Amino acid sequence: MRRRFSLASSLAALAATAWLGIATPAQAAGTLDAVKARGILNCGVNVGAAGFSMPDSQGVWRGLDADLCRATAAAVLGDANKVRFLPLTAQQRFTAAQAGEIDVLFRQTTLTLSRDTTLGLRMVHVYLYDGHGFMVRRDANLRSINDLRDATICLMQGTTNEAVTADWARTNNIPIRPVLFDRLDNAAGALFAGRCDALGTDATQLASARSTAPNPNDYVILPERISKEPYGPVVRRDDPEWFDVIRWVVMGLISAEELGVTQANVAEQRGSSNPEIRRLLGVTPDTGQWLKLPQDWGFQMIRQVGNYADLYNRNIGPNTPLGLPRGMNDLWTRGGLLYAWPLR
Repeated sequence: MRRRFSLASSLAALAATAWLGIATPAQAAGTLDAVKARGILNCGVNVGAAGFSMPDSQGVWRGLDADLCRATAAAVLGDANKVRFLPLTAQQRFTAAQAGEIDVLFRQTTLTLSRDTTLGLRMVHVYLYDGHGFMVRRDANLRSINDLRDATICLMQGTTNEAVTADWARTNNIPIRPVLFDRLDNAAGALFAGRCDALGTDATQLASARSTAPNPNDYVILPERISKEPYGPVVRRDDPEWFDVIRWVVMGLISAEELGVTQANVAEQRGSSNPEIRRLLGVTPDTGQWLKLPQDWGFQMIRQVGNYADLYNRNIGPNTPLGLPRGMNDLWTRGGLLYAWPLR
């Protein structure tokens, strides 16, 4: 009886180990070591969201999320171009992360309790604050979300938006007719074709979808937000060393803006006497040693990709087709929510 119990326990342990994905190459070596050995970062992104991750006419991935992937590659490998972009739908993204098919997910992913505790993944650090909203045709003359009673609403399946919309409708006793799609472009296309009365998703994604409409001025985003949708990168739970790297890539970009270090002035800023700037840019070796990264990791990602403001303004800011003001995504010193830990 004792021997049978031992065998069963061993088999159970082996099964648990297999479920956790410990046998995948990135996990066996540690993701940081695996990325360095491979010489390329496998980065999960959206299949296509203007301003966030979408191939341009030359097939080059552009957008805020794409640039966050590049910043990571610059920090780890010294070269922002050493990225393999893997486009994933909302339903594919977590499975790909769990299986080790990607090293990190930068894909407009809301950080939530259930995702952080039940998927074998870790939600890292917020890089964009958002909230669920609705977009409608301007000529529908809808002024408020309360006007959506009995509306047909296009939503993306497998996202927080599907659940948030259902909760809002039920709580406020507003009957709706949801129509589910696997991709933002398909859901937006249905609105543009008149198959839905509204498109429901995060406000930044609504702006992204509107920018691709045949005539963007035909559509208006209603003013209310019905949820909190903080975006952040996602990594596997079993690799705290890699978690630290991704967290400090994001916070390093925010810190650079706080410290006034930009893509345009980063070279001259290496001569600064500010100890935080010197740590960020590798003039003193502290942060590189602590993260097991090259000493100039911060310098490389800012020189090659930019600081947080550079990324935001280039991809989704006021002078882009999305036209998004900083708002909540401004620095805490200017009334926003962005705040990085001290570099010490």
